[in-house]
Amino acid sequence: MNIELSAANAATLERELAWFNTILDTRIALYFEHDQSLNEGEVSYGSIDEILAPDIDSDDSPYAQLVKEAELSIDERILLILTLIPHIRPDMLDLLFTRNKNFDRGFTQFGGWKGQSHGGFLPTCETAAFIIAGSDLQKRFTLTEFLEGESYLVSHNVISVEHKSPGEPFMSGALRMSTEYLNRLTSGVLHKPDYSITFPAKLINTKLDWDDLVLPVEVMMEIDNIITWIRHSRTIMEDWGLEKVVKPGYRSLFYGPPGTGKTLTASLIGSAVGADVYRIDLSMVVSKYIGETEKNLANVFDQAQSKNWILFFDEADSLFGKRTQANSSNDRYANQEISYLLQRVEDYPGVVILASNIKANIDEAFSRRFQSAVYFPMPDSEHRLLLWQRILGNIKNLSLDISLENMAERYELSGGAITNVVRYGAINSLQMNRNQLLEEDLIEGVTRELRKEGKTA
Repeated sequence: MNIELSAANAATLERELAWFNTILDTRIALYFEHDQSLNEGEVSYGSIDEILAPDIDSDDSPYAQLVKEAELSIDERILLILTLIPHIRPDMLDLLFTRNKNFDRGFTQFGGWKGQSHGGFLPTCETAAFIIAGSDLQKRFTLTEFLEGESYLVSHNVISVEHKSPGEPFMSGALRMSTEYLNRLTSGVLHKPDYSITFPAKLINTKLDWDDLVLPVEVMMEIDNIITWIRHSRTIMEDWGLEKVVKPGYRSLFYGPPGTGKTLTASLIGSAVGADVYRIDLSMVVSKYIGETEKNLANVFDQAQSKNWILFFDEADSLFGKRTQANSSNDRYANQEISYLLQRVEDYPGVVILASNIKANIDEAFSRRFQSAVYFPMPDSEHRLLLWQRILGNIKNLSLDISLENMAERYELSGGAITNVVRYGAINSLQMNRNQLLEEDLIEGVTRELRKEGKTA
């Protein structure tokens, strides 16, 4: 937590909460035509539009910065603080628990939903509509447009609308604030989303650089094309006038044997262009329950939509595999998942990289939409020698008797496999009470690695 930013947010939010509280009290009074009995010094309002929002022009808190950066309207500002209130001042919404005595239940126009463990009132879009629009249908329609993606808050994943059951009115959807922005607007720290049960993607990076990547020249040329697109896509689309005929985003298939550098390449592309690379955990995405796979994927794509993320689907065969003839309901649902994926991947304005061991396993509908298909081959003896040299280059206690040329010539291994061999060799050396890595340690590691692949040395 940044204490200074947290304190700045707290001071700003106290003023924002007082403003919202006046709006809520006024809306209740106006809607139910209550006489507002005023204490000395209090002001009566004929409309919530008369209630002036706190001045934030000279406010440098993260909350105020977001409001100014996004150029939020007053209605959007109300929407923002409403969605934040359950996290910082949940009792402020208790007024909305008021029951309709005629029907002995809550007021429909208040909206709201009940959490499993949270005891307070949790707002829905209907809650926002009541507070902002009251009985004004035109205002309600405008708010609906905001919530369907027109607003900065929704399009940039500051808040989201979650529907529990299909077929229910749109405005019954729950208002949620993303963890990323909840942290920014409270503690002041902008945390990047990371792997969780609700976000099946992992931020990946590497300590290696391009010198550690050993690939054929033609493969590196394909990689350079991707980097050029990321750096100059706006020029190509806008300045060159191709936005009408070229879809935004870039889709690439990386295919080839395991350990040949597909994941490392994705990480290095991200480092080269200053973009975060998220590897999608397909075991968390795919669900046996109808609609859950699409929901899990939507969560990732929605968060990535307004950010400069590279989405990396490793072992993509399980999710992007070929569609089958729909002989059963399971087949139909599986095909629906693939069709949904195709749509989201094609509409994503950033870079999507799919990795597969075998190109033929990927559905042709995806393949046709790739801007590039990059083959990562098994390294030849020359490239294997470079890999051995670079992987062992920083080891100080390496025996001078090791012939890397011999290792490279004799054993057909990928870069990932060579790394495993060196790891095992170091372990074997220590188990033998040696402080030096010998060739026999490496050969033992090679034997074990080949055995894993069902081969012999």
